[in-house]
Amino acid sequence: MYGAASIQALLDELERLPGIGPKSAQRIAYWILNADKASALRLADAIAQVKSAVHFCPQCFNYAEGDLCDICASPKRDRGMLCVVSEPRDIAPIERTAVFGGLYHVLGGALSPMEGIGPDELHIRELMGRLASEDVREVVIATNPNIEGETTAAYLARLIKPLGIPVTRPASGLPVGGDLEFADEVTLGRALEGRRPL
Repeated sequence: MYGAASIQALLDELERLPGIGPKSAQRIAYWILNADKASALRLADAIAQVKSAVHFCPQCFNYAEGDLCDICASPKRDRGMLCVVSEPRDIAPIERTAVFGGLYHVLGGALSPMEGIGPDELHIRELMGRLASEDVREVVIATNPNIEGETTAAYLARLIKPLGIPVTRPASGLPVGGDLEFADEVTLGRALEGRRPL
């Protein structure tokens, strides 16, 4: 189609990436074709390196290159605070806030009976093992504020509360700079429920 089987093979692979359609695949493929060989090989080497060096942390299931991820290995983290997230990618935005200084636990997804994802498909057993063996003062459940995330949070809260460990959830509500007239009822309701004194 594009004059060479190798170009078509590259386009086919690029289109398999999330969020990349045919036009984006073409732009990336043409960049690779027009880039100097060293730049293209650096990209290929970076992909090969990340696939060979990165694995899941055996403690929290975040991405790691060493025995543990950098967060679990850090002596500066508050080991009494544990934030539960759905995926490793959810850790970065929380870290960027510089507000949470504890450890994480990555579930590897969220409960979704429609997609066949139940408790056994997630790292819930490992979470409960950590709570039984570590001195955790609080568990923050930071799953997404959607049906699957809310279901997962409620399920985990029911499991954890009998252990006597406080379970919290990040407040959700109005974004800074947002207008009340454009807020949906659920968001506005949560904002009102999570209000705090000034």
